[in-house]
Amino acid sequence: QVQLVESGGGLVQAGGSLRLSCAASGRTFSIDVMGWFRQAPGKERDFVASMTWSGDTTYYADSVKGRFTISRDLNKNTVYLQMNSLKPEDTAVYYCAADRYYFGRVAYTRDYEYWGQGTQVTVSS
Repeated sequence: QVQLVESGGGLVQAGGSLRLSCAASGRTFSIDVMGWFRQAPGKERDFVASMTWSGDTTYYADSVKGRFTISRDLNKNTVYLQMNSLKPEDTAVYYCAADRYYFGRVAYTRDYEYWGQGTQVTVSS
């Protein structure tokens, strides 16, 4: 089992920045890919970004390319999501996800076995 705990959410003005963290514990050696998703009220949970645990491949949703950066610290078993130039439409609960297997498909919730509890990000206009 893998446990994921997100942190770093909050309230920020449009144009501002936040960095989310996702700390993994448990059988972290089994992780092959980690990702971030977000869910706004009344909407589906959407893909934001992901990276292989080796760090050699990253993916981004078109809506966040050039503004968000995913990274990881292997020593801390932590994945980060640096969010810059935030917009009101980025407001959502952000979830961290992980899976033991990477088959090159990362943009769907079904691609991930483990999930964190989520952290709220609110961007005011």
